[in-house]
Amino acid sequence: MKQIGQRPKKIVIDLNLLNTLNTEGCPACGGKFSLGEMTVPAFGKWNGLKLVHEKDTVFNNKTNSYIDKNMLGEVKS
Repeated sequence: MKQIGQRPKKIVIDLNLLNTLNTEGCPACGGKFSLGEMTVPAFGKWNGLKLVHEKDTVFNNKTNSYIDKNMLGEVKS
């Protein structure tokens, strides 16, 4: 159970995730993932949450979620 104000967990890319996610790549930047990279579940122009590179996101305190940096102009804080 998540506590109020607790950020979503970061996920380290392992071999299983690498093989699964790299068929499409990162939905935020289009790049490939590497072993050991930090990812977070984030909202973006795609439907629902997807794992993206942590560096391609910002944390929104109001929604307690990560958002694709490319959407900053579309989301009012």
